[in-house]
Amino acid sequence: MSAQPDLRLSLSAGAASVAVAGTLVALKLWALWHTGALSIAASLADSAMDLMMSLAAAVAILYAARPADDDHAFGHNSAEDLAALAQALFILGSAAAISWGAVGRLMSPVAPVIEGEAAGMVVILISMALTLVLVWWQGRVAARTGNKVVAADRLHYLGDLIPSLGALVALWASSRFGITRIDAIVALGASGIMAFGALQIGRGAWHALMDRQADPATIARIGEIAAAWPGVHGYHDLKTRTSGSRLFVYLHIELDGTQTLRQAHDIGAALRRALLAEFPGADVIIHKDVAAVPGGHPGT
Repeated sequence: MSAQPDLRLSLSAGAASVAVAGTLVALKLWALWHTGALSIAASLADSAMDLMMSLAAAVAILYAARPADDDHAFGHNSAEDLAALAQALFILGSAAAISWGAVGRLMSPVAPVIEGEAAGMVVILISMALTLVLVWWQGRVAARTGNKVVAADRLHYLGDLIPSLGALVALWASSRFGITRIDAIVALGASGIMAFGALQIGRGAWHALMDRQADPATIARIGEIAAAWPGVHGYHDLKTRTSGSRLFVYLHIELDGTQTLRQAHDIGAALRRALLAEFPGADVIIHKDVAAVPGGHPGT
């Protein structure tokens, strides 16, 4: 599949994500106004976070598609990490505010009043249905394009089904048994999930901005491909880093010093194509050295 259809598919997933998140924010605002349920407030904060992340993901898809230029020789992918770090801080703030409210309700001698549970449950069910449709479409797009931004957004929306389910249980318990404090317990659990997700997102973004190497499985796979490639007698100085959803690979391979420059170039070019097939969208630079002779060292 060519780059343009891939980009259009990825953008369609980004636009669908923004549309669904915006719809959910509007629905949950209405439900919160009618019910006053803190669990819906937690779900609303989660959806507001989703909207921000979906907007950032759509912008990142467009921005990351821009080619490298004189001022950004390695592309523009770090914008994804900056946006993710800002989102993580926002999520942590929201989780802290919801937790504070939940603890206050649990410690209060007067049980909170929740109204309009039926309307709230309808809204939550609609939001879960919309989320499932979005996750299905994002899965198809991610499978066809290999876009990691879309894949990550999909995993985030899958995780969002848990707070929604918790809000549904809290509203049902309030309506059926008059147990309103469970609302605060569910909100507290949802805020914990949000905080955990924020720390994971922030940690990944921070490591990427600090040029941390790729995960061990990726590095091992690159080494396996290089070591087994025909004409390659060995490799060394394998270095990797990530920027946004993009992988950068720097690799020295050791070749027979008696072959022609064309033969050496063809081996390196074929290996680069193989690495790009394994890691689409990666930036791969391969340096060719002369293989060591017995008792000697590889050339530079």
